Amino acid sequence: MRFALLAIVFSMCCVANGETVIVRRNAVAIISAQDAAVSMARRGALVHSGCGQTEGIGFSTVSEDAAIRNCCYWGKRKPREIGVARGARGYYAVVRYW
Repeated sequence: MRFALLAIVFSMCCVANGETVIVRRNAVAIISAQDAAVSMARRGALVHSGCGQTEGIGFSTVSEDAAIRNCCYWGKRKPREIGVARGARGYYAVVRYW
């Protein structure tokens, strides 16, 4: 029984490119801020990734920098990771903070 439980837990948590990827209900949790920004740009919608960290998301039709400045907590917390992607309507940014 213990080995079966261990096998289930191991199968739910994999390591890819040095980063831990957690599989939840046939979906992969997004790990990097850049991946989250690309995902938002593909969808064309601002959506938090649910990464369990303090995260700000922003959008701009003007520039990448404007999208980053529009993110929640920008200027109030120290950024740890920033990702920006261009979508059909403009620039999408994700900033993860310490």
